[in-house]
Amino acid sequence: MPEGRPVSVVVDAVGGDHAPSEVLRGVSMALANDPALTVVLTGPADVVEPFTSGSSGRAQAVPTTQVIEMAEHPATAVRAKKDSSIVVGARLVKEGRADAFFSAGSTGASMAAATLVMGRIRGVQRPAIATVMPTAGPPCVLLDVGANADCRPEHLLQFAFMGAAYASVVLGVIGPRVALLNIGEEPTKGSVLAQESYALIAESVPNFIGNVEGKDVLSGCSDVIVTDGFTGNVALKLLEGSSRILLSQVRDSITSNPMNKAAAAVLRPALRRLRERLDPDTYGGAPLLGVNGVCIIGHGSSKARAVSNGIRVAAQAGRGALTEQIAAAIGDN
Repeated sequence: MPEGRPVSVVVDAVGGDHAPSEVLRGVSMALANDPALTVVLTGPADVVEPFTSGSSGRAQAVPTTQVIEMAEHPATAVRAKKDSSIVVGARLVKEGRADAFFSAGSTGASMAAATLVMGRIRGVQRPAIATVMPTAGPPCVLLDVGANADCRPEHLLQFAFMGAAYASVVLGVIGPRVALLNIGEEPTKGSVLAQESYALIAESVPNFIGNVEGKDVLSGCSDVIVTDGFTGNVALKLLEGSSRILLSQVRDSITSNPMNKAAAAVLRPALRRLRERLDPDTYGGAPLLGVNGVCIIGHGSSKARAVSNGIRVAAQAGRGALTEQIAAAIGDN
């Protein structure tokens, strides 16, 4: 089992489509996999207290009286529901009572709570959502994938520093290779935003390898890919949908007749490994980078395995002092 320095992660017990049962199962898995981990559960008393009473002291309950629903306006709900599981979770990190926060609840509310309660790292203009993408080589970090639809070149420059810090701390990459997503490899290709961003990143970011096109995102040629939130979200959803359809088509093909089924029995271990690599649940949640604390946002459909991996990523980021690494990178530039 992986070991490290003690770390505490706040978990929103009622966040997500399958909460609280799958969230609590995920917490149990995370605790079993990491002996140095402790968890702080936020949510209704009748949900969090029975679970923590049997946790041998490794889980603490912080009962809350409010829940932010998926359909609520994020910023309005965060301001109105100060005793919600999401807002209290962000506050515990802000107060230093935990090292990181994980929620599979409302993405907008988690972003709003992290930004309004934790605050931004000094010098950060726009927090960004990152995601870890499977590639033909090691996984890479893609950002922004939805927090900022409209960006300026200086925002993309900061995304490059933040993405490199995340790749280093969480993925263990030494000297991450950083690329800019564009419609061509030449520095003069693309929009005004892309061309001006290229110039800024090339001047300031170590190991910048230049532009990459959409066809190269999954090639493994870079460790960090930077873009605006609109483009990044389109790319992410396209890749997720493509992998889902591809796996479905493969499954249909290998079960279409007895001969294919026999071959599938031989190929099953390899196909299972492929599915594992393509499954977003493998990589935990999406970090909101640039806020003054670790915030990992899980899919609303997260089940126990995804929750456990999200907590694992949050613990890694907390142990690796991700917030401090980003603050140093932004402060030096």
